[in-house]
Amino acid sequence: MSITPHHVLGAIAIGVGASVLMDAWNLFLKRACGVRSLDYCLLGRWLLHMPEGTFLHSSIAVAPPRRGECAAGWVAHYTIGVGLATVFLALAPADWLERPTLPHALLFGIVTVVFPLFILQPSLGLGVASSKTPRPMQARRKSFVTHMVFGVGLYLCALALNHLPFAA
Repeated sequence: MSITPHHVLGAIAIGVGASVLMDAWNLFLKRACGVRSLDYCLLGRWLLHMPEGTFLHSSIAVAPPRRGECAAGWVAHYTIGVGLATVFLALAPADWLERPTLPHALLFGIVTVVFPLFILQPSLGLGVASSKTPRPMQARRKSFVTHMVFGVGLYLCALALNHLPFAA
């Protein structure tokens, strides 16, 4: 597939939108069920330790804080969302952005759960697939469903994008 400006703008729109939906889902879980989500400040802390050569932490919560870690974490979160949307559009059928389908987006969202389970969580000191957390199965389910929500968000945002006046 050739990447056009239309696809780049589409990836930005659906990546940001899907990330916002994911954040709304996590806020709902926190307020309605008391289920906490990743503190993006800790994501920023992890990223800001990397230039010094520290990629793995026994516990990111006790690692020395870094200036600007919260901003870095939030920017990273949305940048990752846009990056994943870009990869999705590159892999999806060529006309997916114009004719979005839920199964493609949902499957992609589910596949993306490998990143937190096997890269982020171990790097933050939480163990592979949250194995070192107090409730590993709850954390795994939350990651899985949250990434399903991201996939649904890709689909819903593409649908919404197609209903904008300039989408034609």
